[in-house]
Amino acid sequence: MKGVYVLVIDVSKDIQEKIGCLGNINFSKGTYAYVGSAQNNLEKRVARHRSKKKKMFWHIDYLLNNEFANVANVFCKKAGKSEECKIANSLNKTGNIIPKFGCSDCKCESHLFQINELKNILNLGVEEL
Repeated sequence: MKGVYVLVIDVSKDIQEKIGCLGNINFSKGTYAYVGSAQNNLEKRVARHRSKKKKMFWHIDYLLNNEFANVANVFCKKAGKSEECKIANSLNKTGNIIPKFGCSDCKCESHLFQINELKNILNLGVEEL
């Protein structure tokens, strides 16, 4: 399957993590939504995100490598890469952004948001994976 996905990430305590070239970022305890795309093998991409043993490549890899940050749920949608930014821009209106996170290849403010409610994700036309 190819498409876009939203990782729902549980950060179980306040942490600080070095995120590649972004440097140290503080993450408050809570729920986060990360928007990504995989135009080939979406299931393998999600499995990679769930794994703690991987080469650090994307911003999200650094966060998910922390023992207190875990993927709690995954939502996806069959769509082209442009849908990734549309979903991120929608979440930008409802969640607190983590500036420049996961969006080095586009003009979005962020692709990671601290959220209060899952209903904001469910309203984006995605389905649970």
